[in-house]
Amino acid sequence: MKLSPRILPSLLILSFCLSFFAIKTKAQTAPKREFRGVWIATVANIDWPSQQGLSPVTQMEEFKYILDEHQKNGINALVVQVRPTTDALYRSNKELWSHWLSGKQGQAPNPPYDPLAFQIEEAHKRGMEFHAWFNPYRATHDTISANIAANHITKTRPEWFVTYAGKKYFKPGLPEVREYIVDIILDVVQRYDVDAIHFDDYFYPYPTRDTFPDDDDFARYGAGFATKDDWRRHNVDEVIRVLSTEIKKIKPHVKFGISPFAIWRNKKEDPLGSDTNGLTNYGQLYADIRGWLEKGWIDYNVPQLYFTIGYQVADYAKLLDWWSKNNFGKHLYIGQGTYRVNTDAKVKEWYNPLETGNQLRLNRQTPNVHGSVFFSSKSVMSNPLGVQDSLRQNFYKYPALVPTMPWLDDVAPLAPKSVKATNTLDGIHLAWKAPAPAPDGETARYYVVYRAPKGTDIDMENPAHILKIHHGGTSYLDTSAISGQKYTYLVTAVDRLHNESRPSETVRAKRR
Repeated sequence: MKLSPRILPSLLILSFCLSFFAIKTKAQTAPKREFRGVWIATVANIDWPSQQGLSPVTQMEEFKYILDEHQKNGINALVVQVRPTTDALYRSNKELWSHWLSGKQGQAPNPPYDPLAFQIEEAHKRGMEFHAWFNPYRATHDTISANIAANHITKTRPEWFVTYAGKKYFKPGLPEVREYIVDIILDVVQRYDVDAIHFDDYFYPYPTRDTFPDDDDFARYGAGFATKDDWRRHNVDEVIRVLSTEIKKIKPHVKFGISPFAIWRNKKEDPLGSDTNGLTNYGQLYADIRGWLEKGWIDYNVPQLYFTIGYQVADYAKLLDWWSKNNFGKHLYIGQGTYRVNTDAKVKEWYNPLETGNQLRLNRQTPNVHGSVFFSSKSVMSNPLGVQDSLRQNFYKYPALVPTMPWLDDVAPLAPKSVKATNTLDGIHLAWKAPAPAPDGETARYYVVYRAPKGTDIDMENPAHILKIHHGGTSYLDTSAISGQKYTYLVTAVDRLHNESRPSETVRAKRR
């Protein structure tokens, strides 16, 4: 069929408009479930507390302010560094208080308080998961003796440590060191209501021109390994393997996640590797992250893709695709390098205000990607090139539930009962009864309140219909309802690992 020249331009315009509408709609569609995390670094006072020696009241106010801002950003998970340099930002009888708190290692907060217990409580109040972030091997931030307490473990057990690249590190090859590290972490799992244990990319230290000094340890413990590299990987493997088992023995709901450097292996070194040309976890940090995923030792992976789309050495898009195909059924969250936005003069793409948004869109278009974690809190809150504005106004405009982990728990709670909606002077008051325990004994950890205007069916997969992810009991006041408008509501119950119940009965109400 031949089209009239008069009709053709009109059809082209119509086609363009429909295509634009489809692209725009797709760009604005957010998933109902998405992990939206942020790292809060304490080492060197990067994010919190803002400086050493602040009073506990000021420390607490700073932390609450950070959480309030990230709640506005749509963040639903915090990754907080609780042990940066073999020290504790929590009450411990095993390691010393961190000098990043008081300014002096071993000096407790005055007046006394437990920062970790406080932080977990504040996170959970806001409906945020709390992931306790540990650095397993780094023992000091420098080697200045005056900064290290006389009873710090590097001085009481010096045979466990080496000095490398201006810091002290545990010797990963010593069985007693591995046992000590595991014990430190399990102590926190046992005593605190954490949602996850989290390691970042620091295993064996990033290499310098000097060789890591472990010849004596290899001579003592390396029998049966073909190379020292294999032995080093085994040493790290053992910590991950044991923790994977022991965490679940203590609290089966506590997740275990790793945030590795961006590259597992380069394709030139291993056909299973990525199309990249950089330092690797496997070869230089001795962290076989792909192996841990394949063996099921960890629940989630957050590769630090701190590069731009199209970057020649390590292309964000290529790495994203590689990790998505090598997640072995576990959760994949992407580490976003917000700290580089508008600051890295060597890479011009970091000065492009569209780069972060393009990365987030690509994440959502890629299979097996379950969310993002931003490094770090201060970088997001400084709003470089409008990153924070984009989260609030676009990408995280609607709330999101944390993705489920069916290998940990796939039993949903029972639905709430007896939902009622009542007009009041202040808004529409919703109330319901908590469900009875589910077959696994769990009840509701929190609730999701859905709302749609009259004439619209509630779509539980549409985050725009989520009025509130509610952690405040079995009632909620809808103050955003418009006077004279009629609404339909329903409520679901959600357990600790974010399994959602069937919907309650619907109720209708009109705002006065």
